[in-house]
Amino acid sequence: MAEQHNSHAGAGNVRTRKIAEFVAGLTFKRIPTEVRARIKLLILDSLGCAIYGADLEWCRILRSTLEALDASRTTSVWGTDRRLSSVHAALVNGTQVQGFELDDVHRTAVLHVGAVTLPPLIAVAESHAHLSGRELLTAAVAGYEIGPRVGLCMGQDHIGQGWHSGATVGVFSAAAGAARALSLDADATVHALGIAGTQSSGLMAAQYGAMVKRMHAGRAAQSGLYAALLAARGFTGIRDVFEAPYGGFCTTFSRSTDRFDLTKLSAGLGERFETMHISLKFYSCVGSNHTTLDAIRDIRKRHPFRLDEIDRIVVHASRVTVDHAGWPYRPEGLTAAQLNLPFCVATLLIAGDVFVDEFTPQCVDDAARIKLSRKVAVVHDPAISALGAAHRHNVRVEMHFRDGSVERETREAPRGSEQMFAGTDDIVEKFRKLTRRGMRTEQQDALIDAVMRLDELADSRELTDLLRVG
Repeated sequence: MAEQHNSHAGAGNVRTRKIAEFVAGLTFKRIPTEVRARIKLLILDSLGCAIYGADLEWCRILRSTLEALDASRTTSVWGTDRRLSSVHAALVNGTQVQGFELDDVHRTAVLHVGAVTLPPLIAVAESHAHLSGRELLTAAVAGYEIGPRVGLCMGQDHIGQGWHSGATVGVFSAAAGAARALSLDADATVHALGIAGTQSSGLMAAQYGAMVKRMHAGRAAQSGLYAALLAARGFTGIRDVFEAPYGGFCTTFSRSTDRFDLTKLSAGLGERFETMHISLKFYSCVGSNHTTLDAIRDIRKRHPFRLDEIDRIVVHASRVTVDHAGWPYRPEGLTAAQLNLPFCVATLLIAGDVFVDEFTPQCVDDAARIKLSRKVAVVHDPAISALGAAHRHNVRVEMHFRDGSVERETREAPRGSEQMFAGTDDIVEKFRKLTRRGMRTEQQDALIDAVMRLDELADSRELTDLLRVG
């Protein structure tokens, strides 16, 4: 790895160019059949998350603020009857997808991919270009492939340093998908990536209760759309946005050059599809918590217990999980509740599930959950951290009971992960649960059908029209 970084100053923009050439040259026929099938399920999942998110407080505040600032009404805000300018719609729709911790995640790259890729892409399809369903699907795969590779290049240290990768890395998925949708050539796509990269930002301190954490994906989506639209008109960006030895994305967002690996930006590009490594969530909380929740579910199945029988729970986890989710819970808002592992464990044990109905504004100060969360300790296991980013969600859970007995469970990946990807029926059921409040059954059926037949649609607006509710 050291040789790679010592030499990149003279390498020009080889890595950035490879990415741009892949995005510009990607065709429907070059996408393997299994990737076409998977992207449809990932799209359906993200749309369900967005439609649910439309009525969340922070999404309503954002939408109404932008309505007052901008009179343009060209592009749909999903799950509503409202329209905004395309870039503001991308901001709101991205926020809605990521609005309640239920959207997809590439665990190794630490990126919620749909939230940053689909809003700018669908905005292009609705307001800037005519796309067939196949063209929309192809552009989606372009976006879903690039962001994760940037995350893999940066490694776990990126989020460990305090950057929120959904915001920082996400701009590249957004720009790639929008650039492909606009049919930009490789030269213009290089500039789109360079324009996106210089807009990149997002601070992990937002996870402790701030509404702005929900907006990080939306801002990345918006920045990627700006980047592609500007590049389409000849606006230039940083040509070596990844390779630049001073002020480039990798050197700026890493503590040192041995913390990132430029080779991972294009390794296997077009042959190994990172889209197949994206996981879905079935708990309404940060992905770092899911393996622990699955483990406790299984312990409870084989060893039924009352809450007053619990002495303590110890979760042995990676350093990333400890820092990201293992801190002592503080009642500072729903964001903190959904990201905090001890609080989510208490929620599962008391409420029986960790989905949307379990997280209301009132739960934040729930004395019973807070008290039980104090019995949960999340401790660093260096052996798990040493396994690398692909294993950052590994946990060993120990439940200690007052009678002295101990139940143990190990989990390497949660249900819905790439290792145990969910079936179509489970994903459709999740979509229906998320959209049942605002969408009639007939519209649910039509939207599901449009997504599953995306490659057969002559006009992708058959899909986008169905995202409007009311």
